[in-house]
Amino acid sequence: MEQWQTIDDEACLGAIEVIEAVGKRWNGGILLALARGAERFSDIMAVVRGLSSRLLAVRLRELEHAGLVDRVVVHTMPVSVRYQLTAQGRDLLGALQPIAGYAARWRVAPTHPDAAPRTDADVASEPR
Repeated sequence: MEQWQTIDDEACLGAIEVIEAVGKRWNGGILLALARGAERFSDIMAVVRGLSSRLLAVRLRELEHAGLVDRVVVHTMPVSVRYQLTAQGRDLLGALQPIAGYAARWRVAPTHPDAAPRTDADVASEPR
């Protein structure tokens, strides 16, 4: 716990802002889709199942405003729009990796509230 004693209030506020931006429903999936190569709106829609097009547009604007995603207009006929992670967005992926590992170890069915953490071997042996 001592390591948390050295973090000042401003750093805590910054961390809270990042967690709130990433923690909004669908944002993690959108960032992951972009990290895996999705660029077009329809590509992201295909990867992030269950997300409406209206909400995807809202979330992309929020992520762009947060400095995590760039919207690039390609002047072709017809005009197309591409989305990509900014340097800040790519840097955030490194911070999300431990969270993904935590989720893989602790994710359990809702009917098993007291399940033990899964090991890396358990996760690796599961069908994909």
